[in-house]
Amino acid sequence: MEIACLDLEGVLVPEIWIAFAEATGIESLRATTRDIPDYDVLMKQRLRILDEHGLKLADIQKVIATLKPLEGAPEFVDWLRERFQVVILSDTFYEFSQPLMRQLGFPTLLCHRLITDENDRVVDYQLRQKDPKRQSVIALKSLYYRVIAAGDSYNDTTMLSEAHAGILFHAPDNVIAEFPQFPAVHTFDELRQEFLKASNRKLTL
Repeated sequence: MEIACLDLEGVLVPEIWIAFAEATGIESLRATTRDIPDYDVLMKQRLRILDEHGLKLADIQKVIATLKPLEGAPEFVDWLRERFQVVILSDTFYEFSQPLMRQLGFPTLLCHRLITDENDRVVDYQLRQKDPKRQSVIALKSLYYRVIAAGDSYNDTTMLSEAHAGILFHAPDNVIAEFPQFPAVHTFDELRQEFLKASNRKLTL
């Protein structure tokens, strides 16, 4: 059996922190794992900025409620589910994901949790595990799945390397340049073709 593992933000839905940065006008919140490879450094920076500006979880969720999946993403997920088992491996948080996952038909999502205080301030975050995307692929391989993975950022590259086949999708030039071993595509039609090429079955569009 083959299983497709996809990143979420930047691949299927907009980058939540960028959308929040645009809504609040706080430019420093635009940083993502495309810019800062160390996720802990990135999240501590985000938490500090939220605290400095008195922003709460509800403020972020209000912006997320206005977002829609990237154009063509729901149709791509439907196409993928007809041909593969599908799991979303993301460094987002369950507290963020509900509105967007509903629009994608609720595929399986493995991600993290935010920790808030009694005043709804985001005070910390809890990783599901260290290097979670790669560890998920290792676990799926131990169940004898053949894994094809797609992502766009530095934090996806260990997942892509561990998978039987890895694909960069919507990746910035700096990530593409540093990881030339992965095919890089930018449209869902191209991504469909890469999944078909990577499959060891005779699949068609």
